[in-house]
Amino acid sequence: MSDAPQHRAQWRDTLHAVIFEAETPAGKWFDILLIASILASVCAVMLDSVSSINSRYGSLLTAVEWFFTIVFSIEYVLRLVCVGRPLLYATSFFGIVDLLAIIPTYISLIIPATKYLLVVRILRILRIFRVLKLVQYMGEAFLLMKALRASSRKITVFLFTVLTLVVIFGSLMYLIEGAQNGFTSIPRSIYWAIVTLTTVGYGDISPQTSIGQMLAAFIMILGYSIIVVPTGIVTVELSQVSAKKATRACRDCSAEGHDADAVFCKYCGAEL
Repeated sequence: MSDAPQHRAQWRDTLHAVIFEAETPAGKWFDILLIASILASVCAVMLDSVSSINSRYGSLLTAVEWFFTIVFSIEYVLRLVCVGRPLLYATSFFGIVDLLAIIPTYISLIIPATKYLLVVRILRILRIFRVLKLVQYMGEAFLLMKALRASSRKITVFLFTVLTLVVIFGSLMYLIEGAQNGFTSIPRSIYWAIVTLTTVGYGDISPQTSIGQMLAAFIMILGYSIIVVPTGIVTVELSQVSAKKATRACRDCSAEGHDADAVFCKYCGAEL
């Protein structure tokens, strides 16, 4: 009787090491197979959206879709089983992504396709969320997310500055060019300023007067100079983030990104 709880705990720990960690050979193979499954399922979704392919291989693609849905469903259940706090994982970012990757296929069975075909197609598009599952297998992604969070205030100030500039430039261009040259309103002129400042340049609206063209040239040059600002902000934060992180995942909340010498989880306090 006393050995049953220990045996169950050991089984859950082994399963947790395979699913959430990549330091063991079994964990590495699990990640590789799962990444291949994610890529294959996303390719199947994209091929299914091509009418010529769907008309010829629709049944096969449907079978492939259900195969991957079952695989990801089993994976989702196993993840919930092997963590100490299933609710924490289910409500985490990756837990929600895992659920979004499988639930549209099941919902499409409930909604009659003959009457709500468009709704079903929208739900099937949600399967693209499977590609987000790839992020959790890239250790560098956690460093990038941490750097983005650290630089969020600076980037926010930068975005407000850019917003102020495009409003000013758009208003000036509206006064200079006017409706006769396509700048029919200030919002439309602001749209042109955004397209020009970001160096996209659709070309659907362009200044015709000399003053307008001079202002447009100035905005283009300014766009090249300020486009590197957010990159520099994030790069500085990345250089300050320690890259020496352990790949261990918490057995209770499944959080990763702990320090190499960490003893307790920095998110839930559980022992690692």
